[in-house]
Amino acid sequence: MTEIERVIWVVLDSVGMGAMPDAGRFGDEDCNTIGHVSKANGGLNLPNMIKLGYGNIDGMTGIGHSDNPIGCFGRLSEISNGKDTTTGHWEMVGIHTTQAFPVYPDGFPEDIIEKFCAECEIEGVLGNKPASGTVIIEELGEEHERTGKPIVYTSADSVFQIAAHEEVIPLERLYEMCRKARAILDGKHKVARVIARPFVGSKGKYVRTSNRRDFSIKPDSNNLLVKLQEKNVPVIGIGKIEDIFCGVGISKAIHTKDNMDGVDVTLKCMEEEEKGLIFTNLVEFDSKWGHRNDAAGYAKGLEAWDARLPEILSKMTDKDLLIITADHGCDPTTPGTDHTREYVPLVLYGKGIRQNINLGTIESFASIGQTVSDIFGAGKLAIGEDLLPRIR
Repeated sequence: MTEIERVIWVVLDSVGMGAMPDAGRFGDEDCNTIGHVSKANGGLNLPNMIKLGYGNIDGMTGIGHSDNPIGCFGRLSEISNGKDTTTGHWEMVGIHTTQAFPVYPDGFPEDIIEKFCAECEIEGVLGNKPASGTVIIEELGEEHERTGKPIVYTSADSVFQIAAHEEVIPLERLYEMCRKARAILDGKHKVARVIARPFVGSKGKYVRTSNRRDFSIKPDSNNLLVKLQEKNVPVIGIGKIEDIFCGVGISKAIHTKDNMDGVDVTLKCMEEEEKGLIFTNLVEFDSKWGHRNDAAGYAKGLEAWDARLPEILSKMTDKDLLIITADHGCDPTTPGTDHTREYVPLVLYGKGIRQNINLGTIESFASIGQTVSDIFGAGKLAIGEDLLPRIR
């Protein structure tokens, strides 16, 4: 059997495939990101994903079936307590989050805002409430430009978000404010992420830019990425991977502007990096279409990704393994704009593994991480099933 020396791992951010059994606890009983996006658009044209076995996954709806898929396929359940980016990605690499990160449905406590203002030497903030990012900049953007006060907001996720016009608060100043907020938000207020949300334009035409930055808490060092580094296996983080893991276990990081840029960078890394892990997050499914309830945009985004997939397949060597999955759901057809608690699809493809293997429902996203760890001889993770014996 061909030895696997390189793994290309692509996370389609928020592309979930149906409510998990405990989704009701999160208010997500009727969610199904892929199925509902397909239904809202009269179907999805994803021939390359279907070829890998995407439509053959147990419970998958809205996607065509293949009679002879060339990949291995299954769906993953999340065992951690959450439905956000940090929790999902952390579980993938072997970190079990048992206590949910704090959320703020009524905005942040006054003492947190006072500390933030004092540390940043500002006279106050605007907002301080849960909101859609695009809605709140339209609501408060003009006042922000007039007063210079940053817009602070949150969501159903554990996030402290700071929006600012790039001509009012320059990027480096905004990033520094985020670092100060990150230091303040500790203890019982240790949110998963502080996020810089820069925008440009004018009233009625405000647009968020690609200069977003995430400031996450540091993950437990007992995880796949650290284990790989200890084995001198390169870990290349593309997109917001570096931010999600606060740089821990990342050998090289490349930030991207959008999904297509993420694919471009992945392809370039495939040309340059002969061995190791290329770990890519394609964020627009979540940030641009899921959170904005844009089912039509979501469908176009999925089809645009599928159209680029042959480029990745053509660059694969006999010693490569391709993994495609997601970190949670964000059903754009349900009420609200937040993430949804869903199973996530998994497809694996490479010359070193079998074809047309239905892996069924697999417990824990960490089963991906445990499989990758086995490939590189990096040892046992705290959670997750090693799938390699089933696919080799």
